[in-house]
Amino acid sequence: MTGERSEAARLPSRTLSVAQRLREYRGHRVPFSVEFNPPRDAAGESRLWRAVREFERLHPAFVSMTYGAGGSTKDRTVRITGELAAETTLLPVAHLTAVGHSIAELRSLIGSYADSGIHNLLVLRGDPPGDPLGEWRKHPDGVEYAEELVRIVRDLGDFHVGVASFPQGHHRSPDLDHDTRHLAAKLRAGAEYSITQMFFDVEHYLRLRDRIVGMDPAEGAKPIIPELMPITSLRTVQRAEELCGRALPAAVLARLRRAAGTGPREDTAAVRAEGIQIATEIAQRLIDEGAPCLHFITLNFAKATSEVLTNLGYASRTPAVA
Repeated sequence: MTGERSEAARLPSRTLSVAQRLREYRGHRVPFSVEFNPPRDAAGESRLWRAVREFERLHPAFVSMTYGAGGSTKDRTVRITGELAAETTLLPVAHLTAVGHSIAELRSLIGSYADSGIHNLLVLRGDPPGDPLGEWRKHPDGVEYAEELVRIVRDLGDFHVGVASFPQGHHRSPDLDHDTRHLAAKLRAGAEYSITQMFFDVEHYLRLRDRIVGMDPAEGAKPIIPELMPITSLRTVQRAEELCGRALPAAVLARLRRAAGTGPREDTAAVRAEGIQIATEIAQRLIDEGAPCLHFITLNFAKATSEVLTNLGYASRTPAVA
């Protein structure tokens, strides 16, 4: 495909929804988006902004900013997400989690985002701070499920809402059917799309799409955005497993271990190259299967994700729709 959109067309409206943004790409190359984390200190904030500027040149469909467990990074998260809206050409999405918050606190936080020009929220129930797999306890004055928080956000004003989905099922769901019912309920409550938990087997994503379409065809038509993370060292394998709540597929882990070699020291360059290749293969399969967008966990670094995008033909410094 040839041709470039005008500069004005590439700059997102601050009230544009993620779903609307994705519709702009129909008939063009599958877009990508990236996830950032709130930095813990000034050095981390500098690194984040370097990544932001690198990705800005690649024109992602949107960028999301996570939210510390129990609101541990609330002030920094709200400030930086607002700065993304005010000082970049990016469309920011703020994560909003129910864990550890009363409804009054959640309403105040939603108002803070609105004051910062943020109109896109990714609504999550959230994991218990300190132990993501620990027992989930509802705040005495809070909400039990993300579905309730979706309704609160939609009732408060002109917000666009996304939710989480789980290709292998949420670890607290007794089975996949139960998990799919919860996703359908969140979508019916007003969510316009979902972003999956990270995965390394595309079949899990495809079966999730099948399940939600089979349960509720209308809600199943809403975008399900797959989340990926390039693994760049064996050390990050554990982190990846924590984020996706599941062990890596045996075949993926075997490839990384073969690349590491059998010597006393890990061949870090070979592991990194294999991790980039694995992510590229997963991304290409998702593109071939009609995924509406590719959402990358970046850990506030641009290089690995940029290499995957280059492998896929997303040239640096060119519009994402071309």
